[in-house]
Amino acid sequence: MSFAGSERRVNRELREVLDELVEHVRYVARNVKAMSQQDLEYAEERLEWLADEVWRTASEAEQQKG
Repeated sequence: MSFAGSERRVNRELREVLDELVEHVRYVARNVKAMSQQDLEYAEERLEWLADEVWRTASEAEQQKG
């Protein structure tokens, strides 16, 4: 995934979204056993949204380059 790695360094928006995604995954991993079903569902929705944002941000950056 060299594109994301190099792009992450120069694209502030992508870096911020990736950092938020990683923070969310770490939070869920630490707390999954204590989370209610509703919390787990919300966490999954947020994860999907963040992944979509990463994809959108990375795609937009690539389109602007090309």
